[in-house]
Amino acid sequence: MTEKTISDEELDKRHREMSDKFIDLANQFSEKNGPENVGMALLFATSRYNAFVVTQHAETIEVFEKDLDKAKSFFSAQYLEMLDENLEDYKKVYEKYYELTN
Repeated sequence: MTEKTISDEELDKRHREMSDKFIDLANQFSEKNGPENVGMALLFATSRYNAFVVTQHAETIEVFEKDLDKAKSFFSAQYLEMLDENLEDYKKVYEKYYELTN
Protein backbone atom coordinates (compact mmCIF):
# COMPACT_ATOMS: atom_id res chain seq x y z
CA MET A 1 0.00 0.00 0.00
CA THR A 2 1.56 3.31 -1.05
CA GLU A 3 1.04 6.60 0.73
CA LYS A 4 -1.25 7.73 -2.11
CA THR A 5 -3.64 4.82 -1.63
CA ILE A 6 -3.63 4.65 2.15
CA SER A 7 -7.00 5.16 3.84
CA ASP A 8 -7.59 7.93 6.36
CA GLU A 9 -8.13 5.29 9.03
CA GLU A 10 -4.81 3.60 8.29
CA LEU A 11 -2.99 6.92 8.20
CA ASP A 12 -4.52 7.88 11.56
CA LYS A 13 -3.48 4.50 12.99
CA ARG A 14 0.09 5.00 11.77
CA HIS A 15 0.22 8.53 13.19
CA ARG A 16 -0.96 7.28 16.58
CA GLU A 17 1.57 4.42 16.58
CA MET A 18 4.42 6.81 15.76
CA SER A 19 3.19 9.31 18.36
CA ASP A 20 3.03 6.59 21.01
CA LYS A 21 6.66 5.64 20.26
CA PHE A 22 7.78 9.27 20.54
CA ILE A 23 5.89 9.60 23.84
CA ASP A 24 7.43 6.39 25.18
CA LEU A 25 10.89 7.78 24.42
CA ALA A 26 9.93 11.16 25.92
CA ASN A 27 8.80 9.41 29.10
CA GLN A 28 12.20 7.69 29.33
CA PHE A 29 13.99 11.04 28.90
CA SER A 30 11.69 12.61 31.52
CA GLU A 31 13.06 10.31 34.21
CA LYS A 32 16.40 12.18 34.16
CA ASN A 33 15.53 15.49 32.51
CA GLY A 34 12.07 16.47 33.73
CA PRO A 35 8.95 16.68 31.58
CA GLU A 36 9.26 20.43 30.93
CA ASN A 37 12.75 20.02 29.46
CA VAL A 38 11.66 17.05 27.39
CA GLY A 39 8.63 18.96 26.13
CA MET A 40 10.87 21.81 24.97
CA ALA A 41 13.23 19.34 23.28
CA LEU A 42 10.26 17.77 21.49
CA LEU A 43 9.07 21.19 20.33
CA PHE A 44 12.54 21.97 19.00
CA ALA A 45 12.81 18.60 17.27
CA THR A 46 9.36 19.03 15.74
CA SER A 47 10.17 22.49 14.41
CA ARG A 48 13.51 21.31 13.06
CA TYR A 49 11.97 18.31 11.33
CA ASN A 50 9.11 20.35 9.88
CA ALA A 51 11.62 22.89 8.52
CA PHE A 52 13.21 19.92 6.74
CA VAL A 53 9.77 18.86 5.42
CA VAL A 54 9.12 22.34 4.03
CA THR A 55 12.54 22.31 2.38
CA GLN A 56 11.77 18.98 0.74
CA HIS A 57 8.70 20.49 -0.95
CA ALA A 58 10.55 23.50 -2.38
CA GLU A 59 12.53 23.04 -5.57
CA THR A 60 14.36 26.36 -5.20
CA ILE A 61 15.27 28.76 -2.41
CA GLU A 62 12.81 31.23 -3.92
CA VAL A 63 9.96 28.74 -3.60
CA PHE A 64 11.11 27.92 -0.08
CA GLU A 65 11.06 31.59 0.93
CA LYS A 66 7.68 32.12 -0.75
CA ASP A 67 6.20 29.19 1.20
CA LEU A 68 7.48 30.20 4.65
CA ASP A 69 4.44 32.16 5.83
CA LYS A 70 2.08 29.48 4.54
CA ALA A 71 4.11 26.76 6.29
CA LYS A 72 4.24 28.70 9.57
CA SER A 73 0.49 29.25 9.48
CA PHE A 74 -0.18 25.61 8.69
CA PHE A 75 2.05 24.15 11.39
CA SER A 76 0.92 26.70 13.99
CA ALA A 77 -2.74 25.96 13.33
CA GLN A 78 -2.13 22.21 13.43
CA TYR A 79 -0.26 22.50 16.73
CA LEU A 80 -2.97 24.60 18.35
CA GLU A 81 -5.69 22.22 17.18
CA MET A 82 -3.78 19.20 18.52
CA LEU A 83 -2.96 20.97 21.78
CA ASP A 84 -6.61 21.92 22.30
CA GLU A 85 -7.70 18.34 21.63
CA ASN A 86 -5.16 16.87 24.04
CA LEU A 87 -5.89 19.41 26.78
CA GLU A 88 -9.58 18.55 26.53
CA ASP A 89 -8.72 14.84 26.74
CA TYR A 90 -6.57 15.41 29.84
CA LYS A 91 -9.27 17.55 31.44
CA LYS A 92 -11.57 14.52 31.30
CA VAL A 93 -9.07 12.38 33.22
CA TYR A 94 -7.35 15.11 35.24
CA GLU A 95 -7.99 13.56 38.65
CA LYS A 96 -6.41 10.25 37.59
CA TYR A 97 -3.22 11.91 36.30
CA TYR A 98 -3.02 14.35 39.19
CA GLU A 99 -3.04 11.47 41.66
CA LEU A 100 -0.32 9.63 39.71
CA THR A 101 2.05 12.58 39.75
CA ASN A 102 1.54 13.73 43.34
